[in-house]
Amino acid sequence: MKIAVIYGGTRRGGNTELLAEAAVAGLNAERIFLMDHTIRPIEDLRHSEGGFHDVDDDYNAIIDHVMEHDILLFATPIYWYGMSGLMKNFIDRWSQTLRDANRPSFREQLKGKMAYVVAVGGDQPRLKGLPLVLQFQHIFDFFGTSYGGYILGEGHRPGDVKMDTQAIREAELMNAKWKDQV
Repeated sequence: MKIAVIYGGTRRGGNTELLAEAAVAGLNAERIFLMDHTIRPIEDLRHSEGGFHDVDDDYNAIIDHVMEHDILLFATPIYWYGMSGLMKNFIDRWSQTLRDANRPSFREQLKGKMAYVVAVGGDQPRLKGLPLVLQFQHIFDFFGTSYGGYILGEGHRPGDVKMDTQAIREAELMNAKWKDQV
């Protein structure tokens, strides 16, 4: 079982990272920080004569690397009631990958993955983060990816999520579940 944590935050050691790290503590998980890479926004060329073309950025290398893992943990701060822009750019590019002749089995590969979401926000995230959870659910449903669950934590200032005992406990339970699978 190979785990990839895809971090969509823009702050090292932020609340989202702290909560996701509690979920993977003691596990051999690979961490992919999207902020360390250049991922250009998608240019929607689905209906143009030439279709999509190669983009000179880090996206293809990242998606190829992500696909090597069995469990995908998407960790994003809740920005304006949705995922971060970094995470959104990354997932938007999946539309291009679906039509990439070099990756013809992309959809089938995603179908074999188990996905989870960890998100942290400061404004009633267990309620106001639900649209984000639903958005990920729809994305995973589209690909046939199994959805293992989510954790929504609360934190206003850096480190605050450590005081969210419910979210920390949910992360510990997720961690114990994964340790049982190893």
